[in-house]
Amino acid sequence: MHSITILDGGMGRELERRGAPFKQPEWSALAMMEAPEIVKDVHKAYIDAGSRVITTNSYALVPFHIGEEVFQQRVTELVIESARVAREAAEEADEEVKVAGSLAPLFGSYRADLYEADRAEQIARPIIEALALRVDLWLNETQSLLAETLQMKALVDEIDGQSKPYWVSFTLEDSEATDQPRLRSGETVKEAVAAMANVGVNGILFNCCQPEIIADAIQLSQDVLSALHQDTIQLGAYANAFPPQPKNATANDGLDELRSDLTPDSYLVWAQRWKEQGATLIGGCCGIGPEHIKALSAHL
Repeated sequence: MHSITILDGGMGRELERRGAPFKQPEWSALAMMEAPEIVKDVHKAYIDAGSRVITTNSYALVPFHIGEEVFQQRVTELVIESARVAREAAEEADEEVKVAGSLAPLFGSYRADLYEADRAEQIARPIIEALALRVDLWLNETQSLLAETLQMKALVDEIDGQSKPYWVSFTLEDSEATDQPRLRSGETVKEAVAAMANVGVNGILFNCCQPEIIADAIQLSQDVLSALHQDTIQLGAYANAFPPQPKNATANDGLDELRSDLTPDSYLVWAQRWKEQGATLIGGCCGIGPEHIKALSAHL
């Protein structure tokens, strides 16, 4: 039986709130280039709020956000810097804090249709190589498409010989009602969980979608894992504070509005439900800040 591990919250909006350089298309990568000390401050704020796993600010260090030229010239340097500031924040904490290496969608969040199998390794390899010696575990997050997820897992297995814990987090279709929980590609959560169990992940989570739709996905995941006699894979969730996102969402067009109803207390209600369904890894995504994490830490 696992106890609850509190993850961190969203990075981008917290950077903006603290006055870090922040605009599209670079998004959270801009602070990595121009103000890494503010990134470290955000990590420390989450640790102070109760996070015991913080995530490297490497999510936007892909060509989709920083452009092909900057990626070619600076990806290794910037990814190493993202790991450095996270590690420093973790080591300055009073309690043990682990650093998760963020592996993001390579071609844009929510856009399974933009995936290019033949280019994926070219983008992912330098990121994985830069993180491999500097993080405690892997977090392949906001995954929309099983083909990309499986390709990333195989690549990490090849590059990182240390067998670190590997967590995968899927983003769920929340722009319209579905007959069962589905990824944004249309693939079912049932398919995704079975595939992840088959390749030996240590955690399956759901992130960057509305909290209202996550509980059903966790329950379904629990059922699939039970049927497969898999009792060592942890389940988790970290929702965002966005309204439902359309299928043609374009992450670089501007900043999405945030919901005003997802206060720390109301977010906690959803998190408690996830816990009841069996989730043991709980945090927040875009728009969920240190004050939300503090509520989770105090009550979970």
